[in-house]
Amino acid sequence: MTAHATLARFREYMVGPARFMNLLSCFELGLIDALRDRPGQSAAQLAAAVGAKPDAVEQLLHLPVKEGFVAHDETAGTYRLDALADVPDADLHRVLAFMDKIKVTTLRQLYYLTDSVRTGTTVGLRELYGFDGDLYAAMGVHADLRESWSRLMDSVTDRIDPWFFDNIDIPAGSHVLDLAGHTGLGAIHTHRHKGSPGLRVTTFDLPGKREECLRNFREHGVEATSSFIGGDVFQGVPEGFDVVLIKHFLNMFDKDDVLKILTRVHASLAPGGRLHILVPIYAEDIKDSWSVDYYPSFFLGCATGQGGPQKLSTFRAWLQEAGFTVTRALSQDPAQLPPDALPLQGILSATRNP
Repeated sequence: MTAHATLARFREYMVGPARFMNLLSCFELGLIDALRDRPGQSAAQLAAAVGAKPDAVEQLLHLPVKEGFVAHDETAGTYRLDALADVPDADLHRVLAFMDKIKVTTLRQLYYLTDSVRTGTTVGLRELYGFDGDLYAAMGVHADLRESWSRLMDSVTDRIDPWFFDNIDIPAGSHVLDLAGHTGLGAIHTHRHKGSPGLRVTTFDLPGKREECLRNFREHGVEATSSFIGGDVFQGVPEGFDVVLIKHFLNMFDKDDVLKILTRVHASLAPGGRLHILVPIYAEDIKDSWSVDYYPSFFLGCATGQGGPQKLSTFRAWLQEAGFTVTRALSQDPAQLPPDALPLQGILSATRNP
């Protein structure tokens, strides 16, 4: 790549945050909905509908017109949806949920990314919220973080869990531990997708999640075969389980902490016990990965001050180092994902060595 081409690439990074917020604001203001309801409106009509100045509306719409999302009739001075008119609502809602999550949990906090990397802490949370800790603890205190994150993650779980459970084996009657299982959705999905006589699922997470978790079990009719144990994975993991599930958790930590978690899980499993991991991954050739565009900054600057996805081969090596035999390593087929997808998910299944 020539120096000229390299500098041209810098332009993409220079305008990235502005492009993001310009497009999202068109949705947040209601401009896109207004054009969907009534095509062919002028900037003045749109401004009256959304409570903004016509000049500001015209400025914001330049970018979506340039991108072909919106069309502008210069003679009539009116706008209509172009490419956006063909996007199904379900797909659009998925994209907007991710964009909202980026705005609320990422965009502001990344101003402090350099300081976060230097200190290994989430400096943005401290500066913006006065909170010392990681994003997941902050969500217990700050509703804006929790609501934006939960909306996205619940939809992600609903979409990913069927693929996960289709590709793992949970023997009938197993006692299953859902490690860092949040408020019980993973346990509920275990019953839904892998139900069998005698199956019991225990959610293990921080004690503050107990009541919501037990309430979710009751609402989904699995309270008789589900339970909750409060605790901290770094202090210890409950023992005597046949199967342990770890979903969307290991990527929050660097290698040393991942190995601590896996070592404790090894001790919690019965001899011959099984471990199934669902985790976002990078493609083996990093140049093929969209995840690397977002997740290093997110985890280092906004989530935990450490961690991030790894290649499937890296997670395999860490499992072996922790005393497991890997029986399966599977990644999603990128061709089967929505074209807007950022994370690529991987599954690793393993058995405990004696």
